[in-house]
Amino acid sequence: MKILFAIQGTGNGHLSRARDIYPELLQHGETDVLISGIQADVQVPFPVKYKLWGMSFIFGRHGGVDIWDTARKLKLPRLLKDINSIPVAHYDLVINDFEPVTSWACRNKGLPCVSLSHQCAVLHPAAPRPSFVDPLGKLVLQHYAPVTASYGFHFRSYGPNIYTPVIRREVRRLTPTRNGHYTVYLPAYSDEAMVQHLGHFPHVRWHVFSKHNKTPFTTGNISVRPIDNAAFIESMAAADGVLCGAGFEGPAEAMYLGKKVLVIPMQTQYEQQCNAVAAADMGATVVSKLGPESYNTIQQWLDTGKPIEVHYPDMTSQIVADVVQRHGGVRKIA
Repeated sequence: MKILFAIQGTGNGHLSRARDIYPELLQHGETDVLISGIQADVQVPFPVKYKLWGMSFIFGRHGGVDIWDTARKLKLPRLLKDINSIPVAHYDLVINDFEPVTSWACRNKGLPCVSLSHQCAVLHPAAPRPSFVDPLGKLVLQHYAPVTASYGFHFRSYGPNIYTPVIRREVRRLTPTRNGHYTVYLPAYSDEAMVQHLGHFPHVRWHVFSKHNKTPFTTGNISVRPIDNAAFIESMAAADGVLCGAGFEGPAEAMYLGKKVLVIPMQTQYEQQCNAVAAADMGATVVSKLGPESYNTIQQWLDTGKPIEVHYPDMTSQIVADVVQRHGGVRKIA
């Protein structure tokens, strides 16, 4: 069987999850990897056959998506060319983690495309959502990467084919401790903003991992270093708590490690607004932005926040096997 595994390259969660999914796919057939997007900071330890520009949301420096930069870096002719040229018909099974090129290529050719992602779990009717309505945000989630079958990951199993998170084996092997520091990953904020606001809590040691700086530095009680997978999970495992965006993999791994968690959803990003509601249901603290209006809540979290206890069994092998069994099949090459 020939499998195409297509991964979204915006953010780090998709690629982090792929580290465990790819080896399982290899157990069922020859597997090629496609990554589209330009906003990931982590490398993958396996070969990538197709590396495409894709359609990325560009992180800003003030807590949200940089709409102008996103539009400026959208290369529509290149995207359409990639959609028309990717040979999806040469594969018996296309597994898609919120990746638009292969999903639209399959749709245009009338071929199946199976989602194995967090985003399809967010869209499940039973998944938590904020009280406000964001029709545009929901529309983007529904049509950004259309698929013919969906299997999702979320903080809880909210329904059939919705599973608890894939926790990387390298994280499962960690022995959590509490060394008194707090690990921070807020890619939508500038280093200057994080130093300014976290400096309001001078008695806390902050380990900040920055998307915007390649040179480590320390100022007072705040150490800032570039994104590095090994250093990040080492810091997180030894932290008292984790302050991060309301993505999915980061908060899920922090919960798995028994940390207290505070999430700040990206502004104008509907998926993260949904994740924040779900994380709050798990026991996480949520603030709307990093700023003076949140200082009291952050201080309360530091003083009285409780570690989150979850049970996330390692089901990756079984999930992949079930998906392949249900949807794998030899196709005739078009």
